[in-house]
Amino acid sequence: MTTSPPTVQALDGASIDGGLYTDVTDFARHTHWLNGPVAAFSTFGIGLFAVLLLAAWWRARRQGSTVMAAVLTTPFAVVIAYVVNSGIKSLFEEPRPCRALPHDFLIEACPPLDDYAFPSNHTTVAFAFAAALLVVDRRLGAVGLLAAIAMGASRVYVGAHYPHDVAVGALVGTAVSLVVVLAARRVAVPLVKRLGDGALRPLLTGRAS
Repeated sequence: MTTSPPTVQALDGASIDGGLYTDVTDFARHTHWLNGPVAAFSTFGIGLFAVLLLAAWWRARRQGSTVMAAVLTTPFAVVIAYVVNSGIKSLFEEPRPCRALPHDFLIEACPPLDDYAFPSNHTTVAFAFAAALLVVDRRLGAVGLLAAIAMGASRVYVGAHYPHDVAVGALVGTAVSLVVVLAARRVAVPLVKRLGDGALRPLLTGRAS
């Protein structure tokens, strides 16, 4: 008699903090005036981080090759954080809360079955940006951190994620981004210096040619 290997069970998010998720979505149900702005930020708020990174690049032109290297590394750090987070999603395959708790209030439409919840990609990307910005510029990083916290909260408010999806997404984004930016910054500095002495000088330094 042969036995089949045990199958990996999908993460049961509702048993972790489904009650807290319901409390947040109930709050959303009773604050209709807030639904539109939060949904808009949850969908398009990532664009704010691109603006902050652009501002960081502009300021880095006069702050030296080390800072500029960190700025230029940031997009790569964000992409790597997203890839790592997507791998975690595929491993745990946590169903979206809209499927486990179908009667809870939703603002954002329920995604397809194979679009898993844990961890939150939006939150991972937001915190990856924020962590990198904190390395580059504390003031811009502080704005980015507040925006990242708002992004994570918005993902629960619109009904897309459980709170633990957001918490772990924040950890993944922060950890991966810091490792990539701090490590690559040292490697990239000599390259930035060489490029800053060539045709790309106006883009990489504030020095006159």
